[in-house]
Amino acid sequence: MDKVITISREFGSGGRELGIKLAKELKVPFYDKELIGLSAEECGLSEEKFLKYFEKIPVLQNTLENQLYNPFSLFYEIPMSDQVFLAQTRVIKKLAEQGPCIIVGRCADRVLEDSINLFIYAKMEDRLKRMNSLNTGTDPEIMEHKIREVDKKRKEYYQYYTGCEWGKAQNYHLCLDSGLAGIEGCFNTVMAYLKCI
Repeated sequence: MDKVITISREFGSGGRELGIKLAKELKVPFYDKELIGLSAEECGLSEEKFLKYFEKIPVLQNTLENQLYNPFSLFYEIPMSDQVFLAQTRVIKKLAEQGPCIIVGRCADRVLEDSINLFIYAKMEDRLKRMNSLNTGTDPEIMEHKIREVDKKRKEYYQYYTGCEWGKAQNYHLCLDSGLAGIEGCFNTVMAYLKCI
C-alpha cells in the first residue's frame, strides 16, 4: 500500500480505533491528535493557544471593527482560525510526502489529492452503546447531546474549509457503518478494498 488513508468519522463511530488497527496491520504511521502538536509547532503557537482556534470557523459580527475583514483592505489580516487550518494543511501535506500513513479527520481527504478516503458512521443507538462501553460514566442523554454537538461542529468545519458536504458518499471511496459490521468488519472490508486497488 503506497497511499495515505484518510478517515472521516461521526463521533463515537470508532473511526480512530479503525485507524489504529489499520496502521498496525499496514505498518504505517498513524496521525490523529498528534497533528495538533505538529500543527501548533508549524504555526509557532503553544498547543494551548492552538487549541483555542483549532476546528473553529471565523465568526464575524457586523461591527465597524470587523469591517476591516476585507481582503482588499490594507488592514486585512487572516483570521487566526484560518492560519491554524493552513498550518495543519502544510503538516498533512508534509506527512503525505514522507510516505503512506493513516490520518484521521482534519479535512485530510480534501487536503490531499491522491489519498484513499474512508467515512465511518453508525446509528445513534450504536454510537451511544459504543461510548458507554468505554466506561465514560456519562449520562446517555448528555452523551447523545455531545455526539450531536461534535458532529455538527465537524460538519460545519469541513464544509467551511472544503466546500464539500461532510458524510456524502460521493466524497469518499468507502463509507462503512460500524454499528452494523463492527470495527472488525470495517477493518476486514477496508483490507479487502485495498487489495483491489
